[in-house]
This record gives sequence, C-alpha cells and structure tokens, in this order.
Amino acid sequence: MNQEKIIKSTSGYLWVVIFIVFIAIGIFGISEYNSPWFIIPIVLGIIILPGFFLINPNTAKVLLLFGKYIGTVKDNGFFWANPFYIKNSISLRAHNFDSERVKVNDKLGNPIMISTILVWRVKDTFKAAFDVDNFESFVRVQSDAAVRKLASLYPYDNFEDDGKAEEITLRASVNEVSDALEVELSERLAMAGIEVLEARIGYLAYAQEIANAMLKRQQATAIIAARHKIVEGAVSMVEMALDRLSKRNIVNLDEERKAAMVSNLMVVLCSDKDTTPIINTGTLNH
Repeated sequence: MNQEKIIKSTSGYLWVVIFIVFIAIGIFGISEYNSPWFIIPIVLGIIILPGFFLINPNTAKVLLLFGKYIGTVKDNGFFWANPFYIKNSISLRAHNFDSERVKVNDKLGNPIMISTILVWRVKDTFKAAFDVDNFESFVRVQSDAAVRKLASLYPYDNFEDDGKAEEITLRASVNEVSDALEVELSERLAMAGIEVLEARIGYLAYAQEIANAMLKRQQATAIIAARHKIVEGAVSMVEMALDRLSKRNIVNLDEERKAAMVSNLMVVLCSDKDTTPIINTGTLNH
C-alpha cells in the first residue's frame, strides 16, 4: 500500500452500548453471584475502550496496525475501530505560513531580502504521514528553497541603462512571479501530499548594504524620465507658440530673435524653479 485509502469506520455509539452492557454484566454477576467468571465481561469492556475515537471537521485519522497502513478515516464524528489500531491525527485545514526574510541574489547578482506567504493544506494523508519525516517542517524548508530559486531567476527591477529590458521583474510583475512561485512550490510539495492554495511574495527589498545606492539609482532614473517628458512637452509648446505667432502675423521674427525666444521659453518651461521675468520697455532691438 503506497497510496491513500479512504475507509469507513463503525459508529462509536453502538459500541458505547456494548461497552456499557459488558461492564454492567460483569458488575452485576460479581455482586450477585460472586463468580470470578464475570470478570471476563469487564476485561472485554476495558479492551473495547481504546477503540473509541473522535474526528473533528477537516481532520483525518490515519490507522495503523503493527506498522501496517490500514486506511484513513476522513468522516467527522464519533467512531470505533480495532483497539489495537494506532490512530494518528492529521489536520486537513488550510495553513498559513509566512517564511522568514532571507538574503539572496537576484538574476543580476544584487543582494535582496525576500520572504514568501504560503497557504497550504494536506491533500494526501498517506504521503504526508509516511513519505516525509515531518510534513510541516518539510513545507518550511521547501518554501525557503523555492523562494531562493525564484529570486535567482528574475531581476529585482529594470533600469534603462542596463542595455536590455527584462519582461518580468520581482518588483513589477507581481502576478507572474506569484504564479511561478506557486508552480515551483506545488512541484516540490507534491511528494508530501501537500496542496498549494496560494503563494506570493510577502516581503521584497534590496539588502541593507546596497539599499541606499539602489534608491539613488531609482531616483535618478525617475528624474531622467520626468525630464524627458518635460523637454518633450516644452519643445511642443515652443513649436506651437512660433507657429501661432507666424500664422496670426502678430510679430515677425528673424532667425536670431526666434533663437532667443526659443532659448527663453525652454529655460522657463524646463526649469525646476520659478523664473523671474524681465520686462523690456524699449524696442525689440534692445
């Protein structure tokens, strides 16, 4: 037997009646007839007693007889089975596991701190009980190994100066990374009869020794992107201003004055500080 076997067990209430009958016969016979033979029903009642067991909802009992796997009872209620069975309880409820933060290197070699949040439950009680030594410890160790492998497959983030852009990153591609982590954990935990319900990154950050440098790099990238948008918008506005002045014949500008106007407008539009205007009360030639 190398797979889970679901069995039905006898109702415990029937055996409670039998237990009471045996004990009552024994006590009544000893007290009334003073015969040692009435000790036998009492002994039988005592033998019956260890066979009772209770199964709560979302809990299973794995039954063993002298090292042999008999089966698993998953029905909840009050039952009785062979008193010589060893009855091991296994919870079928969903478990929530938040791993410790571990330091690993991402695809680009940058040290990062990462942890995972895993929701799992036992699906196959035979594998959970006999294929691994301790399935809860197995989940913890394999989760740590899976998140280390995942971190090495993707970069933390993309930077324009890297020369090539990664389609999936740990920081930006949350859904893709979570799906990859779930697949990796499902493969690792299948041998222990564990079903992965959900897996995602719980914590993600650069390691302390490079956090400040990477923060400055991110800020520089954001500033460059913002400046690019500002310059693009400023050029469009200057072009629009020159075009409208020319179409409406408001003022005729030669190339030198156009250049001066373009220079002034670009300074005003691209500056990150408020500009101070200078009013020319003379002619255009001054």
